[in-house]
Amino acid sequence: MNSLNRRTFLKTTSVVAAGFALGTRSWAQVVGANSDLRVAVVGVNGRGVSHIGSLMAIKGVRVVAICDADTAVMEKLKARKDQKSGATPYANLRTYVDLRELLAASDIDAITIATPNHLHALQAIWAVEAGKDVYVEKPVSHNVWEGRQLVAATSKFNRVVQAGTQIRSGSGLQEAVAWVQAGNLGKITVARGFCYKRRDSIGKTEGPQKIPDTVNYDLWAGPAPLDPLRRARLHYDWHWLHVTGNGDVGNQGIHQMDVARWFLGEKGLPRSTLSIGGRLGYIDDADTPNTQVVIHDYATAPLVFEVRGLPSKTGAIGREAMDNYRDVRVGNVIDCEGGSVVTTAYFTATAYDKAGKVVKEFKGSDRHMQNFVDVVRSRKTAELYGPIEEGHISSALCHLGNISHVLGQGTAPGVLQERIKGNAPLVEANGRMEEHLRANGVDSARTPLTLGVPLTLAPNNVERFVGEFAAQANPLLTRAYRAPHVVKAYAAEQRAT
Repeated sequence: MNSLNRRTFLKTTSVVAAGFALGTRSWAQVVGANSDLRVAVVGVNGRGVSHIGSLMAIKGVRVVAICDADTAVMEKLKARKDQKSGATPYANLRTYVDLRELLAASDIDAITIATPNHLHALQAIWAVEAGKDVYVEKPVSHNVWEGRQLVAATSKFNRVVQAGTQIRSGSGLQEAVAWVQAGNLGKITVARGFCYKRRDSIGKTEGPQKIPDTVNYDLWAGPAPLDPLRRARLHYDWHWLHVTGNGDVGNQGIHQMDVARWFLGEKGLPRSTLSIGGRLGYIDDADTPNTQVVIHDYATAPLVFEVRGLPSKTGAIGREAMDNYRDVRVGNVIDCEGGSVVTTAYFTATAYDKAGKVVKEFKGSDRHMQNFVDVVRSRKTAELYGPIEEGHISSALCHLGNISHVLGQGTAPGVLQERIKGNAPLVEANGRMEEHLRANGVDSARTPLTLGVPLTLAPNNVERFVGEFAAQANPLLTRAYRAPHVVKAYAAEQRAT
C-alpha cells in the first residue's frame, strides 16, 4: 500500500465505515458543528485554490485542512502570501496526502473536490460514506457508470452533494432559461455550445518520465492503472489522456452542454450521440481530440457542442487568435424560431430577435459555493443549484461523445460527408470545422477526421446502449478499477432489453 501501512489503513477504513452511521444526520447534529462549518479542500493545484477563496469569504465557514497527493503543492500554498497584507493565510491549514485519513477526522463536516477527473466520483463516494457533505468539481465522474453510483450513494447516505456546474447559480441564466422555456422566442431549434480555446501541444517524450519525489503516485493514479508516466508534465496535462481525463469535451464542454441541456429542459440522456473529430495539427503524447463536434439527439431539439484547440489560422495571434461563432468563443447559442439567446460569459446572456436586435439582457453572478453552504446548513437539497443528478447527466454527455469517438475510425472526407448528409446541424458544424482545419494547414484527405460510431441509447433513461454498436460501447460506460481504489455499486444494474 506504499505510504499507507496496513495498521493505518485498517484504522482509517474502520473509521470511514463507522461514518456510514452519520448518513442520516443533519449538519447541525455533527459533533462540534453548531458554530462554524468546517471544510477541507481536496486537490489544491488549481481550481481548489479558488474553492478556498470562495469558502473563506462565507461567514461561518472555516477551511481547516487541505489534501493533495503532491506535498510540494500543499507547501507552496501554505507559503503563499497575501499581496496586500503580506500575511500567509493558509499557513496553519492541516495537510493530508491520503484522503481516507482526512475523512476519518471527526472535526471535518464537508469537503470540496478539485482533483483530476478520474478521482472525482470515487472521492465523493468515499466522503458521503464517511458522513461528509461534498462539493465536487465538474465533470463529476470519469465515466457514466461511476457517476450513477455517486448519485445513488448520495441518496443512500442522505448527504448534500453539489456539482461544480456554477453557471446554474447565476440569476441571469436562471431567468434566461425560464424566459425561453416560457415561449418568448418560440420553440428551440438547436442548442449549441462552444469551446474555442487554444490548446498547444503537450510535447512528445521518449520513454517513461520521472514521477516527482513529492508525489504519492499510487494515490494520484487512484482507480487508473499504475502505468509509467509518459508525458512531460504530470499535472494538468492529464486532461488530454482518456485514462485520466476527458479532453475539452469533458473539461470546458460540460459547462456548455449543461447550459444547452438546461435550456432544452431535457432531464435525461439523448436518444443518440455521434462525434466527429481528432487530435490534429500536431503529434504529441495526448490522445483526446483537440478538434471535435458532438451532436446529441434530443426530442426537443439537437444539442451540438464544438471543440477547437487550434488557432483561427496558422500563425494567428491577438484578437484573431481563435475562431468565434457569432462572437462566441466559449459559451452558448440557443437558436429558436423567433430569435436566439447568446452567452459569452458564465453569468450573462443576451436575447436577439430574428433581425439581430437585442430583445432582453440577463445578468447575474456566481453564487454556487454560497448555495452549497446554505443547503448544508438547511438540509433542503431541493434548493441546490447544481444537484448531483443534473451534474451526472451533463457529465455523461461528455462521456457519450468520447465513447463514440474512441470506437470510430479515420474516414475520408467524401465518405464522411455522405454518411452524415441527413443530419443538417451536423453537416453545417462539420463544414465549418473542415474550413477551420484547412486554415491551419490540416488536410483531412491525408489526416482524416475520426467519424465516431452512432450510439443509440436505451429508452426510459436506462443508461445503456442498444443497437448495432452496443456490444462494443457498453463496456466503455465503466472502467476496470484498481484496488483499493474501487467504486462500489450502489445503483441497481441497468440492462437494456
